[in-house]
Order: sequence, then C-alpha cells, then structure tokens
Amino acid sequence: MSTTEHGLKRSSAAGGWGALKSCGKHLLKSRAPLSGARVLLAANQPDGFDCPGCAWGDPAHGSSFEFCENGVKAVSWEATDKRTPPKFFTKHTLTELRGWTDYALELEGRLTHPMRYDAASDRYVAVTWDEAFAEIGATLRGLDHPDQAEFYTSGRASNEAAYLYQLFARHYGTNNFPDCSNMCHEASGIGLTEAIGIGKGTVLLEDFEKADAIFVVGQNPGTNHPRMLADLRRAAERGARVVAFNPVRERGLERFADPQNSVEMLRGASHTIASHYFQPRLGGDMSAFRGIAKVVFARDDAALAAGKPSLLDRAFLRRQTSDFEAYRAAVDATSWEAILDQSGLTREEIETAADVYLGADKVIATWAMGVTQHKHSVATVREIANVMFLRGHVGRPGTGLCPVRGHSNVQGDRTVGINEKPPAAFLDALDRQFGFKSPRAHGHNVLASIGAMLDGSSKAFIGLGGNFARATPDSTLVAKALASCELTVHIGTKLNHSHLLPGRVGYLLPCLGRTEIDRNSKRKIQIVTVEDSMSMVHGSGGINKPASPELRSEIGIIAGMAAATVGSAHVDWAALADDYDLIRDLIEKTIPGFTGFNLRVRRPRGFMLRNLAAERVFETASGKASFSFGPIPQATEHQKAAGTTDTFVLQTFRSHDQYNTTIYGLDDRYRGVYGERRVIFAHPDDCAVLRGLYGERVDVVRADDGDGGDVAEDFRLVPFEMPRGSLAGYYPELNVMVPLSSFGEFSDTPTSKSVLVKIRARPVLAKAA
Repeated sequence: MSTTEHGLKRSSAAGGWGALKSCGKHLLKSRAPLSGARVLLAANQPDGFDCPGCAWGDPAHGSSFEFCENGVKAVSWEATDKRTPPKFFTKHTLTELRGWTDYALELEGRLTHPMRYDAASDRYVAVTWDEAFAEIGATLRGLDHPDQAEFYTSGRASNEAAYLYQLFARHYGTNNFPDCSNMCHEASGIGLTEAIGIGKGTVLLEDFEKADAIFVVGQNPGTNHPRMLADLRRAAERGARVVAFNPVRERGLERFADPQNSVEMLRGASHTIASHYFQPRLGGDMSAFRGIAKVVFARDDAALAAGKPSLLDRAFLRRQTSDFEAYRAAVDATSWEAILDQSGLTREEIETAADVYLGADKVIATWAMGVTQHKHSVATVREIANVMFLRGHVGRPGTGLCPVRGHSNVQGDRTVGINEKPPAAFLDALDRQFGFKSPRAHGHNVLASIGAMLDGSSKAFIGLGGNFARATPDSTLVAKALASCELTVHIGTKLNHSHLLPGRVGYLLPCLGRTEIDRNSKRKIQIVTVEDSMSMVHGSGGINKPASPELRSEIGIIAGMAAATVGSAHVDWAALADDYDLIRDLIEKTIPGFTGFNLRVRRPRGFMLRNLAAERVFETASGKASFSFGPIPQATEHQKAAGTTDTFVLQTFRSHDQYNTTIYGLDDRYRGVYGERRVIFAHPDDCAVLRGLYGERVDVVRADDGDGGDVAEDFRLVPFEMPRGSLAGYYPELNVMVPLSSFGEFSDTPTSKSVLVKIRARPVLAKAA
C-alpha cells in the first residue's frame, strides 16, 4: 500500500506487506533463504542469539517471533553464503576498491581469512593467525608509549569481548578508548548522570504498557528500531497519547501495520501511532520543552490561585530534587518570543503538548540521536529530565527517561569498561584482581583520537568491529588520519571502507558473527552476553555454521593480540578465550551488579542490572534528582542561517535500508526513495527555489568553506514535509559535511544533526547555463 506526496511513492504505513516483501527480498539476496528463515526463529529467544541490530528490549512474555524487518536484514546480511576469500584481493587493488560504494563492498560477502596489506602490490594477502598476532604485538611494543595506540570499539561487540579488550589495552598501558558511543548517545550519558546519577534510562519495557503518555523526541523508530513501533502501537490502542517531536515527517511515527497480525494484514489496515506530531526546527527541542515547562508553571499558578491542588508533584520536588527554584527562575526568564523563534513551533502547539503532559498520570520521555547530535545536546537532555521531574515522572511504574541506543550492545560496552574516562574504583578493582597498575590519565575519545592520528601523536589504530572511517565526521581528514598510522588492525565480518585505509602495517582479521556457532577446544558451544536499552542483560548463542573454518571469535582475536603484546604473566588470555564463563567470573569480581553472572544470564530473558535512579535513589552530588537551570542556546544553527537565502541546516540520518554504516539496499520506501542514496530532502518551497536556480541535481558544500573545501557531489533534490531552511540526507555519504571542529558542549559528539551548508549548481549545469 502506498501514497503519493510531492511526487513520492511512500508507504501508507510502517510495517505491513511492505515489510514482509522486504524481508523476503533480503533473505533471497543472501542466497540462503531457508537457513536464514530458520535462524530468525532463534533471534531474541532465550536459547538463541541476540539480534545484531538495535538495542530495543525484549519482553518478559516473548512471542515466537521477536524480530523485525531490520532484524531480518541484519541476520540475512550476516548469514549470506557469499564470500570474500583471498583470491578476491588478487583481482582488486585497494586503490580500485576505494572507488566502490559501501553497498558494493559489503555485497561481496563474508571475509574468510586473516589478511595483511602488501604495499608493493596494493593488495591484501593471506597470512596465518600466528603471523598476524606476532607482528601486531611487536609493532605495539615498538611504539614510544602505549598512548600512541587507539583502541576503537563498535557497539556490536559482546560484553565479554569488550571487557577483554579494555583489559588488554589497560594492561598495555592506555585509556585510549574511542567508542561508537562518542558519536551517538554520549550526551545522554553525561546529561542523565548529572540529572539522576546514572547515564542510563530508568524504564523497563513493561513501563510502556502502563504509560498514559509517551513523548518520542528526535527519533525514527520505523527505521532505527522497528520493534519499538509495536510497543508504541499497543500503547496507542489502549488510549495512551504518543507525542512525536521530529523535524521530518516520518511514516513510522504516523501509522503502523503489524506484520504479525494476520487479520490486519488481510484487511490492509493499520493503526495510528502519534496522537500529536510536532515538527520543531533542527536543534529546537530544548526550547520546545522549556516552553512546555512555561505552560505547566502558568497552569499551576492558576490552579493555586483558584484554590485548587498544585499540578506539580510538590512532595517529590521538595524531598527528592535540588535546584527547583533556580530552574523555575530560568523558565520565567525565558521569553515566549525566544522559545517560539528557536523551536519553530507555535505557542498553540507547545500548549497542546503541555496539555497532554498535564493530562497524564504516567509519562515516559524517549529520545535518540535527533536530540544528542547538536552543540547543546547535554542541555537538551537535562531539559527533558527537568520537565519529567515536575510531576514526578521518574521512578514510578509507567514513567521514566528512555534514551534508545543504536547498536545492540553499545550500552553494555560502556558498562564493562569501554570508557576513556574510567572511574577510579573500576581501575582499582582491575589492579587488585590482576596485579598490574592500570593507567590513570584520561584517554582519547573519537574526536581526540582523530586529532592525535592527524598530528602524529598516535600511530596505531585497532578497530573492534565497526567502520570508523565512514561512521566519523569529516571523511577526508579521517581517511588521512588512518592511512598515516604505523599500524592499523580491523576486526570484522565483511569488507568496508575503513579496511581500505591501511597503515604501514595493516591487518584485516575476520571474526565470527553473532548468528554463528562458537565452540571451544572441548567442542562446547559458547555464549556471550549483551545489555539492551533497558539495562537487561541477555545471553546470546549462534546456531549457524561459521562462514569459514579460519574464523575466530572476537574474544579469540583479542586474546591472541594481547598474549603477543603483553604476555600472559598477569592474565591467562588463552584460558579466557577458551571458556567465556571465566570472563564472566572476572566481570562479576570487578564490576558491581553482576553477582551470580553465569547463573543469572542463563535464565530465560536474562536479568536486569540494578538501576538506583529507577528506585528514586539518585547518586548525584546532592543525592537528589538535579534540575539544570541554564538559558536556552543563544542561537541555534537555524537562527544563524535566518535571513540568508543560500544557507541551510543539514541533518544526516539513515535510510530504511541501512543500519548505521551498513547498507543493506538502496531503497527507503517510507520516504519514497528507490534505487539510490545520493538524495537531499528539503521543504517543497525550498526545492522549488533551488530547482529554479540550479536544476534538480546539486552539490552540497559547507557554509564556511565558500567555493572551496569539501564537497558532496551530485545529489538529487527530493521534496519532503519538513521545516523551511532544513535539509536532510543519508550518512555516510554526507559525513564529509560534518566538520571535526563542530561538536557538542561537554559531550564531544559530532553535530551531525545541525550542519550549516550551501547548495550550489552542478558544474555541468553551470556551464550549460
């Protein structure tokens, strides 16, 4: 089913027959449809594997089908029978492969053998694992200082792999842990830690079954975590209000057809998700929530003046919060003129949102990278928390703060020690357990690691999964940074662009995927664990035959590098790689909350890590939930561009056929785009102006670069329902537009959702004119 808007053929609802058709297409494209379908039945099941896609939680009352369209794509992408063996690299130089698209590279299939870069032929050549480990270890030992090495982590790594990785790097002597968290939810962790004493959300999946209102801010569940749509739909069906704040009109937040509902599928029906849909300007969410607070205070004042009960949770505010009066003063000092200009919403819209908030006894606020990738993202997270505090919507059933993470274990990696600023108590625990002295100096995050590689102060890069070169901003500089290294090591399942930027010594090490069986020397099947967005820890065990007998697990690869670099006097790396229960025992001994880890993780659905803030125990400096009370930003990028005719604010986001930097296909049916990715979405009136000037295909340049600098070339303008002056397009193609110099205050997160750019004519069109 589809509708036509601005000439686009868009799905009439998320899910439905379109999702089923897409699932079948991707299973067929894997060339292993039957085995792929069988594997899906084990996704997110107690005796199966955790989906390598998003980090949305699993219900305690799970069904036989706990996967979504994105899960099918992720599983079929990994379970493909296509292979990229050593002979592939005899046919293609790295220089040639750098001209391929991300999609074309990964379409070649699974890597099968450890490979070393040969500069003379500009090709990867096969090596043995022992040869690889020996040279990696020797090169790392040959650096002037351990801080010359960067240890990057993707959120797809398991708890066990991440723990062993940080143990290796800290034994080696560095806290350089650039991590995918630095590019997405860092602002959530910092803001929530300041507000409630823990950098995680406070909700369980069951809270969505009890909420009266759910505020969905800066996120697109239909593409990024589709299983969330089912929970939002069920909430809407029982009468809960779902309030969406998103600059772009996303189909998944409007309507959803459940592919598992046979009656609905036969009728071609769907159900409304959002009861209210507001489209603030990019970066305007903080002002919108400041406006909600302003309405709430005004209504509360009126109620008190009329002799009625307060609309606020006065007992909670008095006993369990700090700085409430300072926040009230900050709200009073913020003018409606400033709020409306910055948010781009009308006063009526903000008052409507406030009415929903005031009319609900139980409210959840949930958000994603539309909130966290701006300069003032930490302040925005704090403002969302402020509003939730006003009526005590934290620490009660059906209420809470819910940042929705991306990768399936990005939250767990941080829990088990992937942190460039580790707490002293954790380092002390490592030292006591292993008998070495952990480094205390803070290490590099993503932006700092790029800067260090560029200026030569870092000379080695090891990537535990991911696609660093394509996930990071300022693509041209990042490519230069990686290629300048003495050593690059990439651990992955498929070829990507980061692998094509080797240092003087460059290794490509293939690992098992989440869906594959991992046996130890005794032929025992091993399991790993992950932590979802609700702090639930699950076991995960693959059921597929490995893509190649040469593959090793991420844990086995880390252990091999560690033994070759630091030796085994303090840590028996080989033993840990052969029995993951031993790693979990070490996690239990060094990280609070994991008591009985091996026993509890084998229970159906795993266990929840204790979250004190969900119990209204706030480990902040004041011991209470902490209000922030700063002003709204002096000017967002939209306000800076106001009054110009050629400057726009760009956000980068995913298409429906991708997950982070992994491209599954070239369609984005919810937005009406098929068979291409080089598109720029703009308001229809902006498109009309730009088409009149330039024609349909354009180049994108940074606003501060004039006619020089980086250029994203040859994009098609696509009209879409979004605020005037806004643009949107897909990463990684547009990451070149995000400067390294633009990042979040306190978070260092790239400002990928608010980049000032200009649109210019394609050179060929300019000449023709």
